[in-house]
Amino acid sequence: MPRFRSLIPTLLAAALAACLIGSASASASTGQTTYFEAGSPLFEPAKQNQVFAQMQTLGVHALRIEMSWSSVAPGATSASKPGVDLTSPATYNWAEYAPIIARADALHWPVLLTVTSPVPRWATSNKKAPYITRPDDKDFQEFMTAVARRFGSQVAVYSIWNEPNHPAFLQPQWNSNRTPASPRIYRGLYQAGYAGLQAGGLAHPRVLFGETAPTGYEKTTGLHDVAPLLFLREALCLNAHYKRHGSCSELQMAGYAHHAYTKAVNPHWVDPIRDDVTIGSLSRLTAALDRAASAHAIPHGVPIYLTEFGVQSYPNHELGVSTGRQAEYDAIAEHIAWSNPRVAAFSQYLLKDDPLGGRPGAGVHGGTVGFQTGLEYVSGKPKPLYYGWAVPMTVSKYHGRFSLWGLVRPAQGPTTLTVLVRGKGAKRFSTLKTVTTNSRGYWSFSSSVKGIQWRVRWKSPSGHTYEGPPVGAF
Repeated sequence: MPRFRSLIPTLLAAALAACLIGSASASASTGQTTYFEAGSPLFEPAKQNQVFAQMQTLGVHALRIEMSWSSVAPGATSASKPGVDLTSPATYNWAEYAPIIARADALHWPVLLTVTSPVPRWATSNKKAPYITRPDDKDFQEFMTAVARRFGSQVAVYSIWNEPNHPAFLQPQWNSNRTPASPRIYRGLYQAGYAGLQAGGLAHPRVLFGETAPTGYEKTTGLHDVAPLLFLREALCLNAHYKRHGSCSELQMAGYAHHAYTKAVNPHWVDPIRDDVTIGSLSRLTAALDRAASAHAIPHGVPIYLTEFGVQSYPNHELGVSTGRQAEYDAIAEHIAWSNPRVAAFSQYLLKDDPLGGRPGAGVHGGTVGFQTGLEYVSGKPKPLYYGWAVPMTVSKYHGRFSLWGLVRPAQGPTTLTVLVRGKGAKRFSTLKTVTTNSRGYWSFSSSVKGIQWRVRWKSPSGHTYEGPPVGAF
């Protein structure tokens, strides 16, 4: 999760937002995977059974895991590279990750493994903390060879680096002449990681490029993030007009990964900075990938993987909204992603909130940043999102009618659910309609019945009742 700059929020007109939602089904995604990243509780052995049980109840079907290179590497704090075979899986300590990946594999959950910093001290150019400065390409290739040999096909999709356009994860971001430095560093790491996976036995590995943070700067120095589309162009050796410069070859990738976080506003908000990509300006990334493909920098039709996303809630008053709004905005964001046919994956970041940390940007200077994107408070008490995430629903008003869309996430095939509505002045909800989903659990319909709140109720085949929180129309 990045640090957002101070921007003047400008919301799209309500009618335009509703129009976009109402017309989305004609070109919507048909095979979107939702990855769930549970965070630190999943890595506590005493809590793993409980966390996996919760995820199954919530309807999780795919898992994202971040693996830091330094957490498994031998001699990670030494300045001297160990004299061992660093392509051998036996050289590393996989104890923190192997049981989780094996359990997900047994549940037939696809695993997205993001391999990222911090790196071993001996693999950095300056040998200084926080061990993220110019990691050595050859060392990284050896490590990824070991990763492939250890996990192989247990991992469905590999991804190289977390937010490489952010100084908390890769440095330097900028050259002294105020031009980006991190994109070319990242390109070298990506190519080395891809080659390592191939050397480890994966002839045609599925690897994601990017994992970019949503916002940044376009010309600066120091500890600032690079705007994601500027980062994309520079990493692909493209100029501002998406024309190739230099002798860079076409990069192979299974998808472009991005973290489309937004501010504490309706997710349809469009960031005015043209090289930023929040969830409301996702079409910018689609267009950029198409232009990069036309320049023969990447293959045509590269899908988008939104590998990390969440809506912050109170008590985070820097970037958060009320917990009721969190549930509504999270569903709206998922609907936006579903409405874009290029989006192959959406995600939920955190089961339980982090403790409230420092201000945005604190992580760059060694501080802590707490994320309140979870389905539960830090105490473990459920938020409205806990009940809404399994059965997300959006309602949009357009030309006097209401367009409703939703998903029954735990469903294993077509199922029926009840949509409830509460009219103005009514104290209780009444049944609006009984709906049958498609084979993937999605449903939608249009209604002229006026209401001020809606909610969905679904009873699973095992008898468990799911009831989402009340949502309003946007």
